Amino acid sequence: MPRSTTGVVHHRRQRKILKAVKGYIGGHSVLFRTAKDCHRKALQHSYAHRRAKKRDMRRLWIVRINAASRMCGMSYSKLIAAMAKANVTVNRKMLAEIAATDMNAFQKFVDQVRA
Repeated sequence: MPRSTTGVVHHRRQRKILKAVKGYIGGHSVLFRTAKDCHRKALQHSYAHRRAKKRDMRRLWIVRINAASRMCGMSYSKLIAAMAKANVTVNRKMLAEIAATDMNAFQKFVDQVRA
């Protein structure tokens, strides 16, 4: 009886991984064993970086709000504390967008919180 192998399945799996690593440098895109390791590592990095992206964006929003609030004569921490005290519920993403695009509207936020 002839020996049965999983040639088609094996090659299909290899092709799938080699297609995913197209563009990697050197043997990382050509050699299957190296490509497999690089692909696994890339998936691990993408998982971690999806979470890091959220932290980075929040830091960016805080920097933007801080810059705009200092232009209005108030620090970031005082602005956020005053907003909580005045019961103004605008998240940092929207506040940063307002600060970047419409400074007059942001100034109104600060004046409302000051009063």
